[in-house]
Amino acid sequence: MISRIWLVLLLVLNFSAFGQIKKKVCFSIDDLPVVSYGEKSPEFHFDLTEKLLNNLSSKKVQAIGFVNEGKLFDKDEELISFQKECLQKWIEAGMDLGNHTLNHKDYNTTAFEEYAEEILIGEQVTKQLLSKKSKELKYFRHPFLHTGYTKELSDSLDSFLSKHGYIVSPVTIDNSDYLFAKAYHLSVKKGDNVMAKKIAKDYLVYMEEKLLYFERQSFELFNRNINQILLIHASLLNAEYVDDLADIYIKHGYTFVSMDEILEDPVYKTPITKFGKYGISWIDRWALSAGKKGDFFKDDPITPQYIENF
Repeated sequence: MISRIWLVLLLVLNFSAFGQIKKKVCFSIDDLPVVSYGEKSPEFHFDLTEKLLNNLSSKKVQAIGFVNEGKLFDKDEELISFQKECLQKWIEAGMDLGNHTLNHKDYNTTAFEEYAEEILIGEQVTKQLLSKKSKELKYFRHPFLHTGYTKELSDSLDSFLSKHGYIVSPVTIDNSDYLFAKAYHLSVKKGDNVMAKKIAKDYLVYMEEKLLYFERQSFELFNRNINQILLIHASLLNAEYVDDLADIYIKHGYTFVSMDEILEDPVYKTPITKFGKYGISWIDRWALSAGKKGDFFKDDPITPQYIENF
């Protein structure tokens, strides 16, 4: 929990003599078409996609969705038409799409050659859909935020991505939304609406705490707030509450912009010199590279235990 002193300080720092400082965020949404937890019906996928896109659009959020194209094919490697249609809806809604590999494999445990193949095979449908709107596929998001646990592995992947026209999409506001999403989905499936509402309420509190925490870390590292990139997933929870999540960012003075605009912030050129098997925020990576130790990270909001236990 962020202390009262830090909350006051953030409010002071976020204002100038000429009004509120402009703050920018990109909502990035992983694991498209949807996080289904085994729900296979086209109706579930369409309803979730449409609700998510409608709620994003209602707040004028310019989101980018990262696609696992393996979800588009059945066990016989035949294209599932409704999954492709869900991606089409993203483009029709004016959102962007990026590559999240074919099957969400972990670079920590996957050989470079196999991982590279996952990227190239996992771009075919998305690239085709974007090209019909005269758009290009250019952003890549690492599954699990595992970017290479040594400098050599990281550099090899970065070189490969650059060669194939990709830009890495960092994450600054990392969180455990996927744990809340699983708990929410299971509660809805059981018909436990009381628990589902509690999970959603606690999720929004937690996500506001995460926003304020990473704002504080930005000030600690760079003496200013930076253009932020939020990571969430294409889950039922976010489909139903992403508009409330957007309201939290609006309350704290944020405007929603594209990944292109976010990466104009020179902070994203900050070198990373520490590597490990962790999947963490780029703010944490920059902090470790700057020699920050345990106390620097001590106020990171935790996920409630009951959510961990689902």
